[in-house]
Amino acid sequence: MASSKQTVLQFLPSSAGLTARIHPVVLFNICDCYVRRPDQAERVIGTLLGSVSPDGTVEIRNTYAVPHSEPGDQVAIDVDYHHNMYASHQKVNPKEVIVGWFSTGLGVSGRSALIHEFYSREVTNPVHLTVDTGFTDGEASIKAYVSINLSLGDRQLAAQFQEIPLDFRMVEAEQVGFDILKTTMVDKLPNDLEGMEASMERLLALIDDVYKYVDGVVEGNVAPDNNNGRLISDALSSIPKMSPAVFDKVFNDKIQDNLALVYLSSLTRTQLSIAEKLNTAAQIL
Repeated sequence: MASSKQTVLQFLPSSAGLTARIHPVVLFNICDCYVRRPDQAERVIGTLLGSVSPDGTVEIRNTYAVPHSEPGDQVAIDVDYHHNMYASHQKVNPKEVIVGWFSTGLGVSGRSALIHEFYSREVTNPVHLTVDTGFTDGEASIKAYVSINLSLGDRQLAAQFQEIPLDFRMVEAEQVGFDILKTTMVDKLPNDLEGMEASMERLLALIDDVYKYVDGVVEGNVAPDNNNGRLISDALSSIPKMSPAVFDKVFNDKIQDNLALVYLSSLTRTQLSIAEKLNTAAQIL
């Protein structure tokens, strides 16, 4: 019997165990570039800068937009602008290298493969970050992808985007700004007092969740977790030991300081407005 030769169709992962971590300033820059985009542009693309750690984590720290056009099924990128911007960033921070590219919109499109191919010549295994600036699902969907090659035997046929884990960590002040970005309609940005109020409401909600978890463990309704217990213990030990009266005084002093700053800033604006009107009246007379 004649032996038949089989051809194997397989996916070749470009990287195993790859994860991405994005800094909030990257998201703010992307949103700013989208707001300032040309009227005829449907989306914005740009370069991601950062570093890659030995464990495979891609740290995305900075970004800049790259002018491009998408006539039909083609993509034209301003390569000279891209290289000039990257050279300028290297002069300021040489440790930040190209780690991938971003685009606004929900998910990837057919033309994204052409742009990804260009960045594959700039860096090995680039990360593709997508930011849904249109809030299609009512929130800012942020996802990261890498390219996986589809091969037939020894011949490469195509590439497929595969989503990778994305870590998005923020401090309290950055979380307030991100919550504002997720809201499609905002009358005004919150001031210091409103930001403090939102932070306290979030803190109370977290404390309530911890209370429910501890009560559930004590009553036997929730399985105990040693890691969660250590985290709760560390959080409690980090709280300064002070009486409720002292805490109320420190908290009220902080509020009074914020009120004083608000009053002084309002007084300064009023004085500037009066000075401007007096100057205008003097010029007319």
